[in-house]
Amino acid sequence: MNEQAQAEQDKSYALDAVMVGAIREATLTQDAASLETLLEPLHPADIADLLEQISPAERRDLLALWQTGLDGEVLSELDEGLRDEVIDTLQPAELAEAVRDLESDDVVDLVEDLDGAQQEAVLDALGDADRVAVEQALSYPEESAGRLMQREVVRAPAHWDVGQTIDFLRAEEDLPEQFYHVILVDPRMKPVGYVTLGKLLGAPRAVKLTDITEDSFRIIPATQPEEEVAYAFNQYHLISAPVADEDGRLVGVITIDDAMVVLDEEHEEDILRLAGVGEGSLSDKVIDTTKRRFPWLAVNLVTAILASLVIAQFEDIIAQFVALAVLMPIVASMGGNAGTQSLTVAVRAIATKDLTGSNVWRVIRREVLVGLVNGAIFAVVMGIVGVIWFGSPMLGVVIAVAMIINLVMAGLAGTVIPVVLEKLGIDPALASGAFVTTVTDVVGFFAFLGLAAIVLL
Repeated sequence: MNEQAQAEQDKSYALDAVMVGAIREATLTQDAASLETLLEPLHPADIADLLEQISPAERRDLLALWQTGLDGEVLSELDEGLRDEVIDTLQPAELAEAVRDLESDDVVDLVEDLDGAQQEAVLDALGDADRVAVEQALSYPEESAGRLMQREVVRAPAHWDVGQTIDFLRAEEDLPEQFYHVILVDPRMKPVGYVTLGKLLGAPRAVKLTDITEDSFRIIPATQPEEEVAYAFNQYHLISAPVADEDGRLVGVITIDDAMVVLDEEHEEDILRLAGVGEGSLSDKVIDTTKRRFPWLAVNLVTAILASLVIAQFEDIIAQFVALAVLMPIVASMGGNAGTQSLTVAVRAIATKDLTGSNVWRVIRREVLVGLVNGAIFAVVMGIVGVIWFGSPMLGVVIAVAMIINLVMAGLAGTVIPVVLEKLGIDPALASGAFVTTVTDVVGFFAFLGLAAIVLL
């Protein structure tokens, strides 16, 4: 196939506005044949995106009209909230058929959120060995390696050579669809190393497996939190890793695609929490989105009231110098933005384990110095603005000094607050923003108005 033909084919498979419009039209006109033709070449992830883009009514009509029914891979690609809605439209038999050919880790991801009847229907559709594997995975804590792993493992005795392993793989009829390593185990089924498929196929048959093992080999405890698993994959450039139970025996394997999904979810969660919107999707109902955002807006209201109380203490000076009311939001806004910058850097460093007890004071000192330098630069700018705008040199001095104080405090608070919260066992992405905003607002207003009361009266 030439490049132009390949480009046309790739374009035809893309989920763009034209494709979405055509699918909506086929659904509206109840044209099952056209709908099937449009959906058939799409990747499961694109179909999941489609279901998230259309309205609930269109979604129900599409699922009712789609004759071949949902593929299990589509369900695994859906956002969790939308997945529950879609699953509710399926009969237990349809749901069971959809997940029959999924890998065990994907089945676990689906089953753990289902109600009793749906869960039992899915488990009944699985073979005995698959059902036991899924039930055992469900026995591990939520968001742990035991839930994340897949039970389909390619393993070989550590004393085998390359020839024996290749013959075994060729004769095996039930290999996973994708795997990257052959895991070596001792007689007690404990993983002792692994060999990449590339080295396995490139080595002479007589070479022992133990002679071509990878240095990157690491064992993941089944109870290890999944965010720590994702960190290990990212930190040590792992492709797959064996999972062991409390006795050290091999029970599964985690592959890079699953680890990267967790890492992506962690990053997304931190971003959403920093913004105070919590987890959710574009398909969520108004009431659900309102409930998630309301607490953070309530916290913000409390912090705004605190800042207002500080302003109220200087009513007399504000009444005498109207210019203060014009300029004081600038000091608070600059401090808030500087604090958010330091906070974002600190939360990200904590999440990646780059900010630790050994370097925390160096990072705090750096952020404070950055605040001092930026504060000095903008102090000069605002000092000149204050003089030119209001013709008062002393007013320029007041806003300049207040700017320095608030930006220094912003750098300090933006780094110290998330570190302290993390030490207290509180997610720094969840609560730091409100505290940092409060500090910069209160300090900014107090410094500016307090200095004004001293210098200008």
